[in-house]
Amino acid sequence: MALFTYKAIDTRGKASLGQIEALNIIDLEMRLKRMGLDLITGAPLKRGSSMLRAGSVKREDLINFCFHLEQLSSAGVPLMEGLSDLRDSVDNPRFREVLSGVVESIQGGTGLSQALGTYPEVFSGVFCSLIRAGESTGRLSEVLKSLAETLKWEDELAAQTRKIVMYPAFVGSIVIMVTLFLMIYLVPQMVGFIKNMNQVVPLQTRILIHVSNFCVDYWWSIIAVPAAAFFAIKIAIQANPLFAYQFDRVKLNIPFVGPILRKIILSRFASTMALMYSSGITILDAIHNAEETAGNAVIKEGLHTAGQEIADGKSVTTAFQDVGLFPPLVVRMMKVGESTGALDSALLNVSYFYNREVRESIAKVQVMIEPALTVILGAVLGWVMLSVLGPIYDTISKIKV
Repeated sequence: MALFTYKAIDTRGKASLGQIEALNIIDLEMRLKRMGLDLITGAPLKRGSSMLRAGSVKREDLINFCFHLEQLSSAGVPLMEGLSDLRDSVDNPRFREVLSGVVESIQGGTGLSQALGTYPEVFSGVFCSLIRAGESTGRLSEVLKSLAETLKWEDELAAQTRKIVMYPAFVGSIVIMVTLFLMIYLVPQMVGFIKNMNQVVPLQTRILIHVSNFCVDYWWSIIAVPAAAFFAIKIAIQANPLFAYQFDRVKLNIPFVGPILRKIILSRFASTMALMYSSGITILDAIHNAEETAGNAVIKEGLHTAGQEIADGKSVTTAFQDVGLFPPLVVRMMKVGESTGALDSALLNVSYFYNREVRESIAKVQVMIEPALTVILGAVLGWVMLSVLGPIYDTISKIKV
């Protein structure tokens, strides 16, 4: 099937633009009809088009999907009717197209998990594995409810992660802009006045003049070099797995931020693995699927090694203890859960433990960042004032004498 772009209107006359897979223009019109849309114009999407599809379905859409489908399933509504109702009620055009494709796949004889698996950019491998486990065990509504709760938790975790980055980035940008303003605009005006005093310029003032001249002459490099370094690192990560691995290792060793990042990753892993294990997925399959959600090559390697050791006959606790991913306290919690047959509960406790640690660590880092950046800005301002006002004060003192 080809990907078509279309313009259509709904029953209320509201225009809608989007993309959908179809065999031809007639099939496109029929598919839109089933979505409650009337085709106005449509054409195959040209190869190499820059239109993006993957990022248009947000986590919020998936949360609503799981919640509403779980409610309909618990109420006894047949799966096809529930999916059709969801398709007709969602506001996101891209997600509506995905649900239309899922409905058509199920009508063609495939299962829900297989139909969702045809859209890997929307439904992850872990998501589809959990749905498949729910289908096979007859606990689909329970799995959907757990998925909705997990996605909400991941959304909160993502918000906490953004708090680590956004606040320092914002305050740091202010400090950089103030410094550049001083060096490019204020200091050159004061330097001319200092040179006209015809006296020996102190060392700190000469350093300030050189820094100011560099900022005036090469201000573009101050902007271009960080941007170029960012894109160079991004390209190197995609092209060289070894560089990506080392870069992920460096991220975990950054002071203050690294330990928080490790806790966030392990918290997500513990929560995801607990959900998969409680849904009936074997421990090895759960670890394998959890590797894909790690988001860090070092942690992923550790999980892979732990899975291999478990496959060789070691206990879950011993395997995770050998790879050194978790501290002794967490390993002890997992050991108790494994010995009592409640490993999923133990993993949820691990997730709660790390989630609490993440919140406390973020709060501590935020408390430390504000005074640290204030001290940096104060030091820059103090250096500028001392370098500029020092010679002026010396001149005034000589005049008094």
